[in-house]
This record gives sequence, structure tokens and C-alpha cells, in this order.
Amino acid sequence: MAISASIQALIAGETVAGSRISNKLLTELIQEGLLQIIIHGSRKSYRANNIEALKRFLIDKDENYRILDIDNFDSRNSMASETGNSKLVTVRSCPGFPVNTYDPIECRLNEEPFIINPQEGCFYFVSDWRTFTIPEDVTIIGIENMENFRKVRQQRLFFDEYLHKHSLSQKVLFVSRYPQSTDLREWLASNSNLYIHFGDFDLAGIHIFLSEFQKHLGIGRTSLLIPEDISSRLRYGSARRYNEQYARYKDIKSDRREIQQLIDLIHHERKGYDQEGYISQ
Repeated sequence: MAISASIQALIAGETVAGSRISNKLLTELIQEGLLQIIIHGSRKSYRANNIEALKRFLIDKDENYRILDIDNFDSRNSMASETGNSKLVTVRSCPGFPVNTYDPIECRLNEEPFIINPQEGCFYFVSDWRTFTIPEDVTIIGIENMENFRKVRQQRLFFDEYLHKHSLSQKVLFVSRYPQSTDLREWLASNSNLYIHFGDFDLAGIHIFLSEFQKHLGIGRTSLLIPEDISSRLRYGSARRYNEQYARYKDIKSDRREIQQLIDLIHHERKGYDQEGYISQ
């Protein structure tokens, strides 16, 4: 599938006139909160709020958009040779995913010892992820928001209490699927460690967990991190977030009792809550 010029422009961070985007797609992107509206008198144009989130949405919507995730230097080089512009289609030049922790973890990379122990203020990026292995007693926590991922030490008490309450290993590796790709999910599928998903507490966040992780890894290996105080926090959440997501995700359901209770709670409060709220100041 050829990617339209308007989508290419949005992915490149450019401003696009509304008339260049199909009405149906434009409505969906606005409802998802993926576009920033720019008003010029009586005209409107749009810019992506988060390019990686926009790519993820398009890929989830239609497998044909996988071209946005091409991991092939030759394709970039070919485009540059043929068109003079290697950025006509965004391609992945750095496969893999970031990892973080607040205690050292002895792992292996390319069959060599590899200790993950980033200094505060940084994290590691594992590009050769197919050779990356971790001990079986490590709990993996996937974090959707990059700010939460960067600041795991400011959430240590929150994570420690959750893991203790659920009798889980306190040895934790934090991972993120930023930049958006299937690399992280494929790596998770290659090991047997428990995966806990920590995302926003809204309908879209639950959809991400159910469709992109539980669906592929199974119920036995995955769980959604649901804090004990989420009921009280949702009361002060975002009604706008709920309204923007309602049309697309209003029918989402789960066979898992705790997740369905969270879905029901979100509908009851008619609000969503950002995971950034759990970062201690």
C-alpha cells in the first residue's frame, strides 16, 4: 500500500491541511487525541501530537501501514537514490527497545554477561534484542509512558508495594515499546517471565494491553497493573480523555474480572487517568 502524502507529512512532523486527509480518518485521529488542531482564520490544519503514537495507531488499524516500521537500511538508501529524499516514508533505523531498573540485574547479550545497572538519569537500549536473555526470576514491567519509564526510581515505593502485595519477585526489569514496534512483544514471547503492563487507566490503555500483549502472550503470562487507589484517582481524571475515546472503545470487554471491573469503573466515572500521576515529586 502506498502511504498517502498527507500521512507521510504528519509522520515527518509537518502541518497538514484538513482537506488533504479523508474525513473518516481525520475524525478517528482527532478522537484518539493524536492531532493538534491549528486554526488559520476559517481554515484548520493539523499536526501530530506524538509521531510514534500516530504510527502505532495506523499500524494497529491496518497491517498495510507496517511499511512505517520497515527495518531495512537498504530501503532507506534506495529511496534516497531514487527520489533524493530518504524521509518520504519513515523507516526504522534502530530496532530494539529500552530497558531500565533500579537494582542491578545480571543478563546476557550475544552469549556474554551483561549487567543492567543504569546510573540515575539514563537507561539502556537493547538493539540486538534477539540475543538478550534475563534470569527466570525477574518480573518484567512494561511501561507505556516514556516519562514514567525514565523515572522508575521515583515510583519505586509504588512498584515495591504492588509486587509485595501480589507475592511477585522484587527483581524487576522495566521495558518500553518506544519506539513503537513489535520487537518488544516478540522478545517477550521468546521468554517465560511474567509480564505486567503499566499504562494509562483509560479505555485505550486497556485496549493496548488486551490486543497487543495479552492476545499474543496469553492470560497466564500477563497481567494489567491496577493500583488499589485507582477508584479514588479516577474521580479526578480527565473527562475529555474518556469522551474522545468512547466512540472507538465503548464496547471493550474482558473475561478477567479485575480488568472488567476497571472498565466498568471508567464508564461509571466517565473519566480516564494518566499513569504519570504515580510519579512521586
